[in-house]
Amino acid sequence: MSDQIKHECGIVLIRLLKPLEYYQEKYGTWMYGLNKLYLLMEKQHNRGQDGAGAVNLKIDQEAGKKYFFRQRSNKTNPIKDIFEKINEPLVKLQDHEPELLKDPKYAKENLPFAGELYLGHLRYGTFGNHSIEYVHPVMRENNWRSRNLVMAGNFNLTNVDEIFKSLFDLGQHPKDYTDTVTILENVGHFLDEENQMLFRKHKNEGLSNRDISFAIEQELDVREILERSSRRWDGGYALAGLIGHGDAFVTRDPWGIRPACYYKDDEIVVVASERPVIQTAMNVRSVQVQELKPGHALIIKKDGTVTEELVRVPQKRTSCSFERIYFSRGSDKKIYLERKDLGRLLAKTLLEKVNYDVENTVFSYIPNTAETAFYGMMDGVRQELDQVKKRKILDKGKDITPEELDEILAVEPRVEKIAIKDVKMRTFIADDDSRDDMVAHVYDVTYGIVKNGVDTLVIIDDSIVRGTTLKKSILRILDRLHPKKIIVVSSAPQIRYPDCYGIDMAKLKDFCAFSAAIELLKDSGQEKVIDDVYKKCKEQQNLPKEEIVNYVKEIYRPFTPEQISAKISEMLRPEDIDAEVELVYQTIENLHTACPDDKGDWYFTGDYPTPGGNKVVNTSYINFVEGNGGRAY
Repeated sequence: MSDQIKHECGIVLIRLLKPLEYYQEKYGTWMYGLNKLYLLMEKQHNRGQDGAGAVNLKIDQEAGKKYFFRQRSNKTNPIKDIFEKINEPLVKLQDHEPELLKDPKYAKENLPFAGELYLGHLRYGTFGNHSIEYVHPVMRENNWRSRNLVMAGNFNLTNVDEIFKSLFDLGQHPKDYTDTVTILENVGHFLDEENQMLFRKHKNEGLSNRDISFAIEQELDVREILERSSRRWDGGYALAGLIGHGDAFVTRDPWGIRPACYYKDDEIVVVASERPVIQTAMNVRSVQVQELKPGHALIIKKDGTVTEELVRVPQKRTSCSFERIYFSRGSDKKIYLERKDLGRLLAKTLLEKVNYDVENTVFSYIPNTAETAFYGMMDGVRQELDQVKKRKILDKGKDITPEELDEILAVEPRVEKIAIKDVKMRTFIADDDSRDDMVAHVYDVTYGIVKNGVDTLVIIDDSIVRGTTLKKSILRILDRLHPKKIIVVSSAPQIRYPDCYGIDMAKLKDFCAFSAAIELLKDSGQEKVIDDVYKKCKEQQNLPKEEIVNYVKEIYRPFTPEQISAKISEMLRPEDIDAEVELVYQTIENLHTACPDDKGDWYFTGDYPTPGGNKVVNTSYINFVEGNGGRAY
């Protein structure tokens, strides 16, 4: 994706099912779980670079000793930073008393992060604040172990205001107005209620307070807590939590918007945002890694019992298709094949665009994340060319000469590595013009490959969101090669609507497709549509989210996708380049063909899976017309 957008966070939960002594004996170190935590977080660093955090819980730590340990960082390399802090006491012990470092009993009693439960998180700041206080995991502390709660998640809710108000109406005074704090306090409230209900029950039975505490820890109904607390949640989420006495959970939204997978055996339970990272870290096959079902929670009790339980009624599956196109690691077999299909399905259209003149067409990709779709595109191009060759050979029949056959068979697409990312530019330059000039040199190009004024250059990208990087740098960079024409291909459809479930795409004005549609309305004398949609949005501004309709679809209705693509091409082409520019986007139909099991496409179609999505797009449009730069949720 040439336009970098911030997106889903990554989560890791690890529960060791054996005593630390077991891992010391079998694997030569009690740090087995800690090492897996590092590996699983590092393998998901693509999911969040604004911050990272990790928590360890020591189960059954004796009274008076700390049992929760947390490290968080919002530095440039947060994973490295938190593990340097975690390792600091271990390194000191290694230097002075190395034998004690091999003693799991000593470690659990004396060393931080020597316990049975780990929770890790990688964060992108979708709520717009990058201070350390907003880095997960977040904690709600109490003197009773079963009332302590630590949470981390990959989520975004559209109705934080409703949940915040419900807490306020209960008499709470949450310390911050963010989805993170609101969810923590929301779950914490029902955790407190469950504790209180069990306390009253056992008090009536005559148990002592100490015995009641142990009884609560055994009987705490985590499923009930999650079911009650999540009733109001509107959004996408994969939320993980630890409760102070040793219970743990991961729960997923009923639409399956945000991903979560897990692996378990008799030694360990591992949960992460992506399947291949578990495969790599645990050295297991894909069939051994299970997807956490939408609307369910994986609950791990203190005694090691593991169950997957229904929390909310599953809805129509609308898993985020952007995970498939771009965000998730391409090392997952299904995602890899889907990305190849996304490229392959564009091949026929592209050959038609260049009139099947592959002799004067160069195919390439930018950025590196588009490489898999590029492979698929070239497979498709070759398949189409094979059909052309077959027809030519059949037309010639038995009269074809060896020379003619050689000429037909020799036709192959020209595949070249055109752009090489050379440096990662920092944004410390304050002057916009200077910064744009520097960004224009992020990529080096391979000179002498493109025939000046003759060749068409076809470049595939994962997705084109804002188009800013295309206009300010990439198209100028490619124009240095002096092609006759540049065709930029997006393996994703046109992004037309804001996301509100975890991706930082909240403002309509940022989308080049939306800007193009607005300009087309003005060009064709249909400005009234802009005003009419605004009036309809204002009229429903104070309605319950369940009654709001997405009228923003009317902005696009007068135009075909091809007309909007043509306008985007016109708007993004810099005036100071020589090459003609054309943009080609994936179709919605092809997207669903390539990714049949993950049809969450609201940013392309405006079909939001939850009522809160329509509320967000409604607010986003009002903000656009009124010139309000604030968030839509």
